[in-house]
Amino acid sequence: MEKYALIIFVCMNFLITSGAFAQQGQKVTVAEILGERKEYYFDNDELSNTPKGFFEALTGNGKKGQWRVLKVQHSPSSDNVVVQTKTDKTAKRFPLLMVEYIDYKDAMAYVKFRAEGGEIDQAAGLVFRYKDNQNYYVLSANALKNNVHLYKVSNGQQKLLGEKNMPVSSNEWHLLKVVYDGKKIRCFFENAMVIEVLDDTFSSGGIGLWTKSDSYVLFDDLVIQENS
Repeated sequence: MEKYALIIFVCMNFLITSGAFAQQGQKVTVAEILGERKEYYFDNDELSNTPKGFFEALTGNGKKGQWRVLKVQHSPSSDNVVVQTKTDKTAKRFPLLMVEYIDYKDAMAYVKFRAEGGEIDQAAGLVFRYKDNQNYYVLSANALKNNVHLYKVSNGQQKLLGEKNMPVSSNEWHLLKVVYDGKKIRCFFENAMVIEVLDDTFSSGGIGLWTKSDSYVLFDDLVIQENS
């Protein structure tokens, strides 16, 4: 009962606020209160191409990544996923796939991933507050090493901010999520919080996908909710 009362209160408050602004000739939308929301399922993208609205980048050494949309039988939504397809066993090679035209201060982002191969690593990552290919945060999960790590990449150098050793199975879909607000960064694996830290090196930036070395990882259902 309390839950429904809270929902009614929030909705009424939104309508009252919207009405006040409307009287002043201004329209207020839910997006303006909650912030922008973006969802990427890759199902309308052309196969064997880089998905629209993204750009590729590389941190470290080795070959530049080649991110492609592929059709698979076991994706979590419809058929298409995105994969970094160019194999390279360089240990410190980090291909990125970044969403274009995003610069969020505070947000929630999650992605589903499935690690299917890699001799050196089987790592999936979610990049946030991206400034350039040398400066950003990344939340990673590694199916070969069974851990979840939060890194700060500053001037191309990784610094571990938090870690959790735990099972990360290969050939299964998992959910990786980050929620960040000011200095507070909370990291989730399968919707359970596993890391929480305070860091304000980067105050805003882009969001995207990350992988490592020769990892072969499927990504799908990238969802981003800005907190304005």
